Amino acid sequence: MKRQISAPRGLWFIAVPGIALVVMPVLAVVWRTNYANFWTSISSESSRVALLLSLRTSIMATVLALIFGTPLAWLLANRQFRGRLFLRALCVLPMVLPPVVGGVALLFAFGRRSPIGGALDDWFGIQLAFTQTAAVLAQFFVAAPFFIVVMEAAFEQVDQRIVGTARTFGAGPWRTFLTVTLALVRPSLIAGVALTWARALGEFGATIAFAGNTPGKTQTVPLAVYSQLESGGDDALALSVLMIIVSLAVLIGLRSSWISVLKRGGA
Repeated sequence: MKRQISAPRGLWFIAVPGIALVVMPVLAVVWRTNYANFWTSISSESSRVALLLSLRTSIMATVLALIFGTPLAWLLANRQFRGRLFLRALCVLPMVLPPVVGGVALLFAFGRRSPIGGALDDWFGIQLAFTQTAAVLAQFFVAAPFFIVVMEAAFEQVDQRIVGTARTFGAGPWRTFLTVTLALVRPSLIAGVALTWARALGEFGATIAFAGNTPGKTQTVPLAVYSQLESGGDDALALSVLMIIVSLAVLIGLRSSWISVLKRGGA
């Protein structure tokens, strides 16, 4: 049982305004939503298309983060090499970079006027900018660092004696990694996937800069909320409440996982 520590007098008077600044905007959205038309709003054609598109692109971005982020996090946690700190800084840069700047960077890296984008268009007829693929890449760019940070902390805590025991029984490197190492970090893996998916689902700035805001093509839920807010419709509030529910569900459902990850990272 955790021992209670007496707080300085007046500490709550300082904390309460900060709590209010976080909670009141969320409550304002919940309060102002027209629940009589809630289902109609989120099931309208434009909202339904945006929801399905968001689910598809965010899941694909999360899968990419899982595929590329897992080995990268393992290397950062277990190998010493020249440029390791610089690589780690690059991996977490999108976490502190304004998302719209990330979108502009993606546009200049993979747009039609860039060397890579131009070559893809000329040789294979593939255009990345302002497509659903661009939405996936934008979400991956912004959300993948969350997965990498969580998994690097998890890999650092793996008991190498268990891994070594598996190797002595004849398990090869890949089998050991897939059946032993990943099993040991499974709670962190689940937490990382969920947090990455939630961040990808809520991505706005990089998506609008690199993929655009075309309804039915690249307009995800955050972009739909922005567009509908300009027209003053109830759909914006209804979709906002839906996003709040999803975010709370992820955080509450994985509370024990991400708290343990943060504790291990700070140990």
